[in-house]
Formats: sequence, structure tokens, C-alpha cells
Amino acid sequence: MAQALHPNVAGSLFATDGKRRPLQDALMAGTLVLGLLSFITSFFHGLHLLTSWTGLVGLVVGIYGQWISVTTRERFGLILGLGAAGVGFLIGMAHGGLFGGLIGR
Repeated sequence: MAQALHPNVAGSLFATDGKRRPLQDALMAGTLVLGLLSFITSFFHGLHLLTSWTGLVGLVVGIYGQWISVTTRERFGLILGLGAAGVGFLIGMAHGGLFGGLIGR
């Protein structure tokens, strides 16, 4: 009856090893928030500074999170955040970039 005490989560998308990993969880949450913010603000042309900077920071945080991630759950959340941050960053760059006329006038 050992299987009753230890359910099989090996096939689960959100499989975890049962250990607390606050740094990885914080990086995952930060990447998701920055990616979502970057993606949503990319729909507004005038917010290209916010869009491009949050996208860039989201990409950097997400890449570091991927580097130190341990479980599939962490990697899944990081990939979602990285995708949203990447799309937002590229659209922000197309609308005016990181400095968008603030430098070079």
C-alpha cells in the first residue's frame, strides 16, 4: 500500500519533487507578470517604452529562471511568461523601441 501514501505524479504536467523552491517560484511568478504586462501593453502604440522594457526584463528573468529551474511545473510557467514577454518585447521594439525618441533628438 505504499502507492496510497505516494501518488504517482511522474506523468503530470505539474509534477514536483515535493521540495520548496522559493527562488524558482518567485522567478516564475515574476516572468509571468512581466510577460503578461508586456503582452497587454503591446496593444497600445503609445506604451512602447513600458512594453519593450518589461518585455526585456521579463526575458532576462525568465532565461535565468530556466537556467536554475528544477521541475516541469517551473519550466512550464517560465515558458508561458517567456513567450508573452518575447512577443511584447518585439512589438514594443517595432513601435518605437527601448528609448523611442528620447535619445537622439
